[in-house]
Amino acid sequence: MKELKYTIKDEQGIHARPAGMLVKEASKFESSITIESAGKTGDAKKIFSVMSLGVKCGNEITIKADGVDEAQAISAIEDFLSKNL
Repeated sequence: MKELKYTIKDEQGIHARPAGMLVKEASKFESSITIESAGKTGDAKKIFSVMSLGVKCGNEITIKADGVDEAQAISAIEDFLSKNL
């Protein structure tokens, strides 16, 4: 299992558009990918799961990937987060 911690910098937090883009990025990988924030966990491949976390600017999230392509998944998601959130 690979893990990534990231603090959200976008003023609006994880709102609909970037949440959809994050789900699209996570869905490219076979690995199971979860997103955690403030004690809640969601499936990073499901839009409602990501949106239900209510992540705001300044919140720290933890992305966990577990599977055959976990390293590539974490790397791609880290790149996505740094460019978009």
